Amino acid sequence: MPALWGVSFDATAMSGVVVEFLKTSRHFADQGYRVHLDLGYDIKADKGRFFQAYRHERVPEWVELDRVDGVGRIAGYGPEFVAATLESVRRDRIPDVERITGELAEAIVRTWEDRDVALVIVENGTLPENVTYTKALYRAIETYGAERDLGRYVLWRDHDLMWQSEPDKYGSFPYPATPPMVNSPHIHYFALHEEAKRRTLEWMPHLRNLDVLPNSFTAPTRPGRPDFRAHHGIAPDTKIIARFTRIIPQKRIDRDLHLVAQLPGTCLFVAGDTEENPAETGKLRALAEELQVPVVFGGVLAPCESTGPEFSVRDLLAHAEIVSFLTSYDYESYGNPIAEAIAAGVPYIASRYALYDTVYAGFEAPVLDVLAHDLPTPEFARQVHELMTNAERRAEVVAHNRKLGTHTREVADDLVSTLFPPPMGADVRLSVVLPVYNEAANIEEVLRSLEDQEDIEPSAYEIVLVDNNSTDDTVEIARAFAERSRFDLHVISEREQGVACARRAGMEFAVRRSRNRKDPGERFYLMSADADCRVDRRWLTELLAAMEKDKAAIGVCDYYYNADHFVGRPRLWDAIQRTLRCRAVTFSLFGGFPDGKGFAVEREAYEDVGGIEIFYQLHNGRFVNHLSDDWDFGIRVAGFGHSITYAPRSKVEINPRRVNHAIDEVVTGRAYGNDGIIVMRDIRPEAPPVTADLTEAEAVQAWEFSIKDFTPKNTILPVLLTPSFLDEDAVVAFFGEELASRLGARIAEIKAEMSVVDFVPIHSYKTPTYRLYLEFRDEIFARLRATVGEDIGFPPPLPECFDDVPEGRFAEFVKYYCEDRESGEAHNYFGNGGVF
Repeated sequence: MPALWGVSFDATAMSGVVVEFLKTSRHFADQGYRVHLDLGYDIKADKGRFFQAYRHERVPEWVELDRVDGVGRIAGYGPEFVAATLESVRRDRIPDVERITGELAEAIVRTWEDRDVALVIVENGTLPENVTYTKALYRAIETYGAERDLGRYVLWRDHDLMWQSEPDKYGSFPYPATPPMVNSPHIHYFALHEEAKRRTLEWMPHLRNLDVLPNSFTAPTRPGRPDFRAHHGIAPDTKIIARFTRIIPQKRIDRDLHLVAQLPGTCLFVAGDTEENPAETGKLRALAEELQVPVVFGGVLAPCESTGPEFSVRDLLAHAEIVSFLTSYDYESYGNPIAEAIAAGVPYIASRYALYDTVYAGFEAPVLDVLAHDLPTPEFARQVHELMTNAERRAEVVAHNRKLGTHTREVADDLVSTLFPPPMGADVRLSVVLPVYNEAANIEEVLRSLEDQEDIEPSAYEIVLVDNNSTDDTVEIARAFAERSRFDLHVISEREQGVACARRAGMEFAVRRSRNRKDPGERFYLMSADADCRVDRRWLTELLAAMEKDKAAIGVCDYYYNADHFVGRPRLWDAIQRTLRCRAVTFSLFGGFPDGKGFAVEREAYEDVGGIEIFYQLHNGRFVNHLSDDWDFGIRVAGFGHSITYAPRSKVEINPRRVNHAIDEVVTGRAYGNDGIIVMRDIRPEAPPVTADLTEAEAVQAWEFSIKDFTPKNTILPVLLTPSFLDEDAVVAFFGEELASRLGARIAEIKAEMSVVDFVPIHSYKTPTYRLYLEFRDEIFARLRATVGEDIGFPPPLPECFDDVPEGRFAEFVKYYCEDRESGEAHNYFGNGGVF
């Protein structure tokens, strides 16, 4: 298996930076990656560990401590050189480091080649502690990525940046001597929270591929050792306040000593390296003796993730009543011990440091306002005492914090899984994408139908299940099924609600993973299925065969209802069957268009057209996904000149719940919305299905709506998109020569008539002028006030539908709003053409 290479610019054996690396890398270790970690001893000068061999550092057994080969042999590279370049940075001078940068980059590449590295995690690489190494790392990433034809294989996460930690150390904004973050096809950047992302983009406004990846909350995987207290000389009835941190002045451990002095029967346990700053350790010991406070300096404990025999942070958490983080106001970027406490179900206390409310808003804890009170007050001590002794209050706080923390961990895990998916099996030729939302009642049968495929090996395909915010047991049932199944199942999440978004997320997930396949000549297929529709046993085989035979970009399968569901309803059955018979004829002629219930697309064609495009529309005053993403995608593929083939022997059984539980909407043509808004009411049947047949009048109405919907889309649209169809013998035979000729001529006329040649026609100019007004309204009104008069005032309020639109996507939704003529909302907002 390939290797994951991690590098920490912290040069510390155990810190929050390293802990977060271990949590993230565990995700990849579980996929089979070999994990190598360079602690950065040869990067940072002020820790005194340059070129020092690893000795007693504690990491989990699945992590191999490693470093770049041959760094010590680079002439001129050492702690003095690094310290000198950092001094240049502090003075905003760009140091000349080109030679050493080049040699370092070459050494990094050689090391990665030797270890067969396929994934890299950089922790704190932007902070200019060692600008030479940062520049070398960027160069190595580009060289190695190009050599191995890797995609985005680097996760670059910054825990601290110049303006957060020791700001005087790194020069002045905009930090001219700090190597700028580069837009690379190989790197995805991460900030710890939204404020860090905002400040990063303020410094580097050009930067792309920057997301928020919060530190995760990982619950301990096993209980703590029962001998922890006895080993450290702590009585069974003594309450423990835990502090696991670096023992340096900035961490303000003195505050904990002053707090414990107000809490009889309590001791402070400090887990950290007492030798990192011996002077600070000595001061704390003296203060503890002066205050007569019991304190245990327990040394560096192994991380929670460790499974070795040594004591770990997990053991301390299992015995502690409280975890403390009474740190300095302006030193921290996240507060990792708080996250560890939340995951372990232990209450915490904290100082209100600068970023506390940014990171931990909504969590419950006693918080010391250190700008008003440098040391813990009696009132603060009272709150801490209550949290340690009031079992009911303690349980409430733990439950509340754990619930929020679980959500944060899931978001982080989903982001990493989506951006850095697991490698694809060597034999996989197609990925079946299955969007799901609350399908617990159907998902097992659907998955079983996908498993029971004939004449195709289970290793040849995989299932990508996209959970679209399910609140039932859909995902749990799917995972349980996969454990006893023969095919691979991957579960990812899509937070934006809508089947279109979920389908696209699954397709993109499969595309990214399939790019690393080693046989570029073999066609790879993406397939869509519905989570409430069962596929026939030859669905995959027949669809794949048709795609291979015709070398088509899209393959469309056949759909049917099970006649058993319509016994006693002959009029309804007749209307359905007439429509499906029409469909079989036109799909045989034109290939049809994809339906989410079952279609395939060849990966290169998918990428050629830019994938599935999500359109938005207004519904009840809110923007929602346009439901016809599958149909629109087929139109887009055909418009690019790609072919579509029909595989009539590849069949999907349609779930009848819509006709069973919403027949009134079907009969009146409202099954997929109204007023030009294409949406589908979510149906989760609780009442028994309707078994009565349609009346004669209802049957006529249902058929008329069905054929009116069918004919334009399936008979006219194909030749509108591809007029050359009208030259094919079978199509001419279908229309008749005279009609085919007139149809072709009229299509040419309409296309010419609708071409925009100027901005005079009313429908040509309204949309662009509306868009420009909304995008530039503030600047336009400012000029009106300056030239016409202040009484012009400010722009009128935006429509309420924009209230939930993210700022970064405003222009995109302005487009949807102004082009959404079907609803008429934009016309109404602008006076619908005139007021006076």
